[in-house]
Amino acid sequence: MEAKNMDEKHLQTIAQELNIQLKQVAAVALLLDDNATVPFIARYRKEATGSLDEVAITAIRDRLEQLAELDKRRQAILESLEKQEKLTPELKAKVMAAETMTVLEDIYLPYRPKRRTRATMAKEKGLEPLAKLLFEQGDFDPAEKAASFIDKEKEVETADDALAGARDIIAEWVSEDQETRERIRSLYQNTGIYQCRVIPGKEEEAAKYKDYFDWSEPVAKAPSHRVLAMRRGAKEKLLILRVVVDEERAIDILESLFVKANNAAAGQVAMAIADSFKRLLSISIETETRLDSKKKADEEAIKVFAENLRQLLLSSPLGEKAILAIDPGFRTGCKVVCLDRQGGLLYNDTIYLLSADAAQREGIKILAWCQKYNIEAIAIGNGTASRETEAFIRGIGLPKEIHVVVVNESGASVYSASEVAREEFPDKDITVRGAVSIGRRLMDPLAELVKIDPKSIGVGQYQHDVDQAQLKRSLDDTVTSCVNAVGVEVNTASKQLLTYVSGVGPKLAESIVSYRADKGAFASRQKIKEVPGLGDKTFEQAAGFLRIRNADNPLDGSAVHPESYAVVHQMAKDLNCSVKDLMQNAELREKIDYQKYVTDTIGMPTLMDIKSELSKPGRDPREQFEAFSFADGINEMTDLEVGMELPGIVTNITAFGAFVDLGVHQDGLVHISELADR
Repeated sequence: MEAKNMDEKHLQTIAQELNIQLKQVAAVALLLDDNATVPFIARYRKEATGSLDEVAITAIRDRLEQLAELDKRRQAILESLEKQEKLTPELKAKVMAAETMTVLEDIYLPYRPKRRTRATMAKEKGLEPLAKLLFEQGDFDPAEKAASFIDKEKEVETADDALAGARDIIAEWVSEDQETRERIRSLYQNTGIYQCRVIPGKEEEAAKYKDYFDWSEPVAKAPSHRVLAMRRGAKEKLLILRVVVDEERAIDILESLFVKANNAAAGQVAMAIADSFKRLLSISIETETRLDSKKKADEEAIKVFAENLRQLLLSSPLGEKAILAIDPGFRTGCKVVCLDRQGGLLYNDTIYLLSADAAQREGIKILAWCQKYNIEAIAIGNGTASRETEAFIRGIGLPKEIHVVVVNESGASVYSASEVAREEFPDKDITVRGAVSIGRRLMDPLAELVKIDPKSIGVGQYQHDVDQAQLKRSLDDTVTSCVNAVGVEVNTASKQLLTYVSGVGPKLAESIVSYRADKGAFASRQKIKEVPGLGDKTFEQAAGFLRIRNADNPLDGSAVHPESYAVVHQMAKDLNCSVKDLMQNAELREKIDYQKYVTDTIGMPTLMDIKSELSKPGRDPREQFEAFSFADGINEMTDLEVGMELPGIVTNITAFGAFVDLGVHQDGLVHISELADR
């Protein structure tokens, strides 16, 4: 089978770039071409890929797509050149050899259809032969030669007019020359300086950008957050942002390429070169440099955002506990909800803590609800009045076994106003829905946060300034990776959570939930095949990530893929025991000689995964939950003193440091220079 991704040259390029074997890249390309997902390939096709991880597989996927785009553009350029009857064998060879989009566009630039320029107008006036004559830099009087090109009908009134037109043509030749562009591009990339200034008269309006009112730094060293901040200020028309290089050095480079003599004609070429740099090249290459710098800044910011999101999604879950959740508030009161162990809403109410008498009455209510609904933990949103609410709750005499936990509520308001929340709680207002989200986040952050657009979760940096398509893809990849790393209980998972399971997607997720509602819980993984529209290919992709707790076959609750069940049953048979015995008895597992079960399709990597699963079936990769509480008596900024050591929760990691919530209504910044490496 020939895969559409299987361009041998592309595979070799990627293998070299990522420093991996060609056969590994080819295996991934073939699997991707067969619609396999990144988590599936990483987890269940280790033998084929040589145990490549998700990062490497994603890099291969993205690079294959970039190279396919390059080929698409190459083809379009070849067709255009053929149409113009400009495609020579030499030019075709250059186009075919181009390895980057930049080189490809540089080759095509002289032939690209363009608007009328000063050079095209000069050509229309018949001045190209004069330009060629000057460019050859022979020993003659340019003014004398130019006199023969005077044509009043074409508005070439004087010899100087003719020379000016010829220089315009030469300037365009210089600016469109491939080597010229490469050399000037390199100058900008290596020595370019960002210069940022405030627009005069906008100082007050631009106060938040005061660091950049008179700022300069090398393009090559500018960190992503500064690049994005300066660009945002320029976009808001508050700052002027330029990339500059040493003009004399640039013109020296161009003269070394094009000035071949020491005579009057060469002097005309030198004038054309200076004009070419100032009027054409500097603008074009500065724009390119800024876009290239923005692209790198985007990649860095998106990487930071994705890593933050991963840490948040993989936060420790409290697990299935009955929760009382509070969305704090002063004037409008605190919204309280009681949730069962599956996150179902049992009761909701509002309490007011505006006076000591009121607080005493509300405390009695809270204790009664804790008893009535067998509450095991209390979740308090970390917004306005959070510390006051926490102090109130800790002071009402709760049983010691009930944990009180402050929960990051970023994005809860977005969820509460969303279609998902309206669908879940059509008859409840947004404040109740927000409180439910806070409670569920404590139980299982991943299951709740997948319902919210990642951009609204409150982590990351300049998310509205970066390439939105690239950001969405990266965040979707991160959510998918996290969901599949943890695994999903198919009988309780929401439609949103199921959407991110390998191979499933929104439409099938809805079908699974509908089928579950109509027919009841799935008794086995095989039963999932009965869902309309879920074929063998999708089952192969999804099955290993879908769990069925307490199924007849204990492997259905593990990450062992159904395609490997036979080998586990064989292991049990060889030891004269059941699969359940293998999972429960470490001594039995120690007797397994895994080498004995290696076949053409199952190698040691898969067998080692099976070994690990048998000892901890369906294990959750997230860390064990630990209750956290802020320091007593530290509630406001005024309570802080220099030298204090306080516990805090990291709420956001950026390229320049980490923001930490100390419980004083304002996150503090720990600068990167003060962070530990652990």
